Amino acid sequence: MFKQLNKDFPASIVVFFVAIPLCLGIALASGAPLFSGLIAGIIGGIVVGAISGSSVGVSGPAAGLAAIVLAAISNIGYENLLLAVVIGGILQIIFGLLKAGIIGYYFPNSVIKGMLTGIGIIIILKQIPHFFGYDNAPQGDWAFFQVDGENTFSEIFNMLNNVSPGATIIAIIGMTILVLWEAVLSKKGKFFKLVQGPLVAVVAGIVYYLVTKDSETFAISADHLVNVPVPDSFDSFVGQFTLPSFEMIGTMEIWVVGFTIALVASLETLLCVEATDKLDPHRRTTPTNRELFAQGTGNVLSGLIGGLPITQVIVRSSANIQSGGQTKLSAILHGFLLLISILIIPNILNYIPLSVLAAILFLVGYKLAKPALFKEMYLKGWKQSVPFIVTVIGIVFGDLLIGISLGLLVGIVVILIKSYQNSHFLHIENVEDGGKTVKMTLAEEVTFINKGAIMKELNKLEENSYLVMDVSKTRYLDNDIVEILDDFKVKAEERNIDIKIISERGIIENPKSYYEFFQKPKPA
Repeated sequence: MFKQLNKDFPASIVVFFVAIPLCLGIALASGAPLFSGLIAGIIGGIVVGAISGSSVGVSGPAAGLAAIVLAAISNIGYENLLLAVVIGGILQIIFGLLKAGIIGYYFPNSVIKGMLTGIGIIIILKQIPHFFGYDNAPQGDWAFFQVDGENTFSEIFNMLNNVSPGATIIAIIGMTILVLWEAVLSKKGKFFKLVQGPLVAVVAGIVYYLVTKDSETFAISADHLVNVPVPDSFDSFVGQFTLPSFEMIGTMEIWVVGFTIALVASLETLLCVEATDKLDPHRRTTPTNRELFAQGTGNVLSGLIGGLPITQVIVRSSANIQSGGQTKLSAILHGFLLLISILIIPNILNYIPLSVLAAILFLVGYKLAKPALFKEMYLKGWKQSVPFIVTVIGIVFGDLLIGISLGLLVGIVVILIKSYQNSHFLHIENVEDGGKTVKMTLAEEVTFINKGAIMKELNKLEENSYLVMDVSKTRYLDNDIVEILDDFKVKAEERNIDIKIISERGIIENPKSYYEFFQKPKPA
């Protein structure tokens, strides 16, 4: 695992800088203590990272659970929420043991790509206000309708009248460093590969803040800096941990919240695993059942010491991949960096301008939502492009689960349409006597979905025609289709249509009962 340390350690630093504002922002958006987000980030990195079978996935508090956590805290209180997180973790462990991880593989690729692209667009849109020094919405509030009462676009319009010169200048400097580092300097020598551009940008941001803090025009205000809780003593540090209350463990409301957390966290994790595996340059496959077990273990520990619920998250995972992370060590190291930083240098972290971190996230978002991907999906045809676009729109104007659900629904509709179209093959042969022989070959599997297509073709048959229906290759013929044939038998007699059935059971002309024919045992 340590063979790739020269790549994993620089990547872990980038993920660390991305994780800090997200851990704090998601806690703020969830109505929970800020320290709870850091706890979840640390456990997600160290514990989940160590148990997980994912080479590049990174876990921590997830924006997708913020609304659930916020509602739960207002209804049952924070300590009871922690108990629900523990219960949710136990349920996830059970999901893993029951091998429920296979669910993630049933989501179409177009939806997964739409998820990545939608998240990339959301990252860019949400970071625009932070880039220019307007921070009414906390980092990690990814929903279209924000906790501050604004939405994604109204927040951007409000920012236009509240641009901070200092924050904007250092954001532009940071963006220049990042682009220059990646496009030019990283190819000039080992030093520029070992020391990552985001670290240099963050250091530049700290220096800028310290140099300009007394300037009336170019200073960066305190509300535009990272805000890590700073304990006065060891006792105050320990006091930030909260234990769950087990008094209401028998209450149905607690179990409902716990099951909801387990279900949503598991689904988000499985979707992220599927997406992360596609981003992985080595295309390694994450064992999903083990991932559920790892996430469940992390949530049990997080709930026991006062942390938010954990999932694998695409923002940190993609930042890890884009920064060259090769093994799970990068995720584990980022967790240790979070722990060490809040123990030793919380004051220094609080000098980091959020606009610099916004510049880092800008590049992460752009790499997820490159314009070339839209062209690629368009060229693949409507069956791929429509679910893709619907997923993107759903995520941008709703949230992750809304976008995924809409994309999946459209994907199912596409399957139904194609199944309707591909239920049979129709071939018309001319016969010497001037009549028509119509040969209809059914597919391997014909279900009730295909009723409409088959009925349409049967009703098109002309009088005095001859229908040859070949079901010899059909492995499953739904009873609904057999009933259609039985119903059509009356019309066939009235229109003088003769029917021959070719199947593995034999050949029969004008059967009296199609149901009895298809129910007969196959010949030995």
